Amino acid sequence: MIMQIRRGAMLTLALGAGFSLLMSTGCATKKYVRSQVQPVVEHTNQLDAATAKNQKDIQNVDQRAQQGIDQAQGSADKAQHQADLASQQAEAAQASTNQLSGVVANIGNYKQVATATVNFAFGKATLTSSETQKLDSFAQQIGNTPSYILALTGGTDSIGPKQYNFELSQRRAQAVERYLIAHYQIPPYKFYVIGMGKEDAVASNKTLAGRAQNRRVTIQLLTDRTGNSQMAGSSSSSGQNQ
Repeated sequence: MIMQIRRGAMLTLALGAGFSLLMSTGCATKKYVRSQVQPVVEHTNQLDAATAKNQKDIQNVDQRAQQGIDQAQGSADKAQHQADLASQQAEAAQASTNQLSGVVANIGNYKQVATATVNFAFGKATLTSSETQKLDSFAQQIGNTPSYILALTGGTDSIGPKQYNFELSQRRAQAVERYLIAHYQIPPYKFYVIGMGKEDAVASNKTLAGRAQNRRVTIQLLTDRTGNSQMAGSSSSSGQNQ
């Protein structure tokens, strides 16, 4: 009996020692695995962070590149618009020159019957009541003139950009044309309308009085010496477009 108890105790001790050994071996194994895996995990995290940074850098580069493309396209569009505008202005100036050249080429067949001048306020293309009275007086002579044409030449003072003054002189001449058509039923093809801007000054632009005189429209009533109105009819489209 005593022997059996001793054997049981020894077996228990042996099992306990074996279990302790097993436990200590397992803990050592876990620590070893952890020590081997941890650097791999850290390296993987570093790679993920580097990849994310690279992706962000690539996105930033793409955005900057797109912004550069957009800015370049905007500059190109602006340059094209300016070129188109300059071309339109050049064509308008050439058309006016061609029209004036046509009138001058045929003007030898015409003689002046009457003339009048109406003036405008600074920067304006609106007829005042005093200026419309001048037109009313002038218009009384038109009905008695055979084979006539009306040459309207608009002008400005020298203040302001050249293109602006050119357009303003055109509007002033057109205002006179519209008034005479509306109030005296003059056919549009009877008119030759041209704006000369500041290029056709009748007085010095160095004084207030001189600049006021240059802000005007000169109206010339011309009649064909031969009684032939072909000049007016042949140029009706250019006069109407002005």
